[in-house]
Amino acid sequence: MATSQVVTLAVVNVLAWPVIHVGFAWAGTRARAERFRPDAWLFRTRAFERTGRIYEVLFGVKAWKGRLPDGAAWFKSGFKKGSLARADRAYLDRFVVETCRGEFVHWATFLAAGIFFLWNEAWVGWIMVAYGVVANLPCIIVQRYNRVRIRQLIEQREARRDRDRA
Repeated sequence: MATSQVVTLAVVNVLAWPVIHVGFAWAGTRARAERFRPDAWLFRTRAFERTGRIYEVLFGVKAWKGRLPDGAAWFKSGFKKGSLARADRAYLDRFVVETCRGEFVHWATFLAAGIFFLWNEAWVGWIMVAYGVVANLPCIIVQRYNRVRIRQLIEQREARRDRDRA
């Protein structure tokens, strides 16, 4: 392969990722919230993550989650998930849905790595897949961790409210 072809492919690969990331993020902010149901198969809480402790122990999520960019903040209609802005039930429910949206966008972005096999040799395609994992898996972990923790907060408040009524 000629040097100019290698340079062209490198430029295409480097430019394709931001287009993929921003494209899926933009599309995700445009999708109706009803499409991101927390009880859907992809988003439901699994037994191993009930309290979110798995993410704290195995990945140390608390130490680095605040360093990740919040892509939703780049769009006018995006929902910022960097921290809780309020504590009312409606806001917390919306936050949970938005973690589903964010997780979906990162799964879609990661799965798009397969397109790099169309114009690259297989070894380059696998490097792009590895990049997809490194760039998206931490974000997926944070979305799941935050969702589990917020749902736990909602359940605790509901239980407290029910006890106070009794």
